[in-house]
Amino acid sequence: MPNAPHKYPHYALRIPSPTMDKLKYIAEYNGRSANKEIEQLILKHIAAWEREHGEITIDS
Repeated sequence: MPNAPHKYPHYALRIPSPTMDKLKYIAEYNGRSANKEIEQLILKHIAAWEREHGEITIDS
């Protein structure tokens, strides 16, 4: 049976082990998985960018 399509796209991230270990530490402190911690960081970065440059609109 083939894998069912995922709701969200996947993206492989390559970062040094010490950086990943620190991220996991912070994620655990915040009660999140490393994946959710990265997602929160990305959302904060997007919000900061949009405050400075305006809303990003994506034509689908």
